[in-house]
Amino acid sequence: MTIRKPVPVIDLFAGPGGLGEGFSSVVDENGERRFSLRVSIEKDPVAHRTLSLRALFRAFPKDNLPDCYYDYVRGGGGSSRDAFFSHPSISEEARLAAEEAKHAELGKTDPGEIDKWIEQALCGADEWALIGGPPCQAYSIAGRSRRAKEATDVFESDEKHLLYKEYLRIIQKFRPSVFVMENVKGILSSTHGGSSIFRRILTDLSSPLDDLEYRIRSFVVPGQGNAIKPNDFIIESERFGIPQRRHRVILFGIRSDLADGSTALTISPEQFVLNPSTNTVSVAEALSGLPALRSRLSREVDTHAAWLSTLKCAERELRLWQGGRRTDIGTAVGRACAEAEHHASCGGSFQKLDVSMLPSAPRELRSWFLDPRLGGVIQHETRAHMRSDLHRYLFASCFAHARHYSPKLADFPPSFLPNHDNVAAEKIPFLDRFRVQLAGEPSSTVVAHIAKDGHYYIHPDPSQCRSLTVREVARLQTFPDNYFFEGNRTEQYAQIGNAVPPWLARQIAEVVIRFLDATYRAESPRWAPPLGSIQ
Repeated sequence: MTIRKPVPVIDLFAGPGGLGEGFSSVVDENGERRFSLRVSIEKDPVAHRTLSLRALFRAFPKDNLPDCYYDYVRGGGGSSRDAFFSHPSISEEARLAAEEAKHAELGKTDPGEIDKWIEQALCGADEWALIGGPPCQAYSIAGRSRRAKEATDVFESDEKHLLYKEYLRIIQKFRPSVFVMENVKGILSSTHGGSSIFRRILTDLSSPLDDLEYRIRSFVVPGQGNAIKPNDFIIESERFGIPQRRHRVILFGIRSDLADGSTALTISPEQFVLNPSTNTVSVAEALSGLPALRSRLSREVDTHAAWLSTLKCAERELRLWQGGRRTDIGTAVGRACAEAEHHASCGGSFQKLDVSMLPSAPRELRSWFLDPRLGGVIQHETRAHMRSDLHRYLFASCFAHARHYSPKLADFPPSFLPNHDNVAAEKIPFLDRFRVQLAGEPSSTVVAHIAKDGHYYIHPDPSQCRSLTVREVARLQTFPDNYFFEGNRTEQYAQIGNAVPPWLARQIAEVVIRFLDATYRAESPRWAPPLGSIQ
């Protein structure tokens, strides 16, 4: 039986590594990785630090990580990173991590330097995968809305519109067997110079050179070419076991010689799309097992007693407002205030915990999230909120608990409304300024804006009266619990919001390896895959 070597992977615009994490997690029945992440390139220095730390993590066998790694992440990265990376027990792995995770900006860093990294990493391999997605701010609907008043020539000159050409340049030079490109749904409606950005990207990626073509396929609809409509490239993450309604455009490019030579693509194209999950995964399921925490108070002395007093004050105002009506909300508020007595902790960089506890999540996700050696939970610490915002959070979460949907500003007591011009003007999306993530449903899309405030990410448990922590947001994005995010809390939130959910990336990688295996079988009749299936 022929055992295939891992397929090399190059990851561009890698962020903190969500897409690469998914590809790296695919193994055969012997636990051997099917993909080998050779180079990951990221421009943000903090995200690059996260990326290189995870590269070091993967350099060790899964069950043989040194204690110093756990010491470092439990300490919140507070010990010297340089001292950790120079620890004698990880010297070789640190070298490998430095070879994989590269700090560079595509489009600005010398292309010759980037080409050298890729050439050395591929070592002449013909079969390999290119993954990644250009930054999405210029394409996103929210980003375009924020820049609506900007002069057309300024908006058109934004280099982010054309960063996909750096991805294209790598394709032209190195001719990957397959590629996976991810971007926001807004790219489908984005224009540049009067023409559709998405159509231009599809054309360029389909025919990068006169003698190089790719068949662009969807991960959710079988077929290619005219059979695929632009919306068919959208992956709705909640359909595939992600506890989040994250909708992204993801392209699956296959080099034409491989696509045309694979009878499997035409005989059984359904095997090269994602398999929807039987059930959706809710916020409550994803967050189960994490310790309940209280929020902090900002701009005043922060104590448990002061925090409880803030909630009681909100309860009194709500009692006057409801005037005998809205008894369901009033009941929820009273219960929340009583339960809040038990939430004295604000969390921290590490909390010791029985890590076998994840009672509600599906079995596969429990295995994916938990690491018994971690011995607890990292980066689960609450933000500080102003007293007025805590009043709104308490009302909003109790309203959602009672009515099963998040309130709009029109539902708020008048005394709780923000003193903001957009309130009086009833501007959208300000009317949805405070959004509760409903316990029984997948969350709304986690985006980098969470780094600025937590108003769109209010915890579903009213008694905790707060926004989501870094670890909770990481759970919604399906990062394993031992995945450590470098930087301060704001930078951690931004990294997570910009990432591809690793659990979704893993499923995408399984589709890719199924195709490559089918192609290899067609070229090598004597080859047979190992018994068993991808784990």
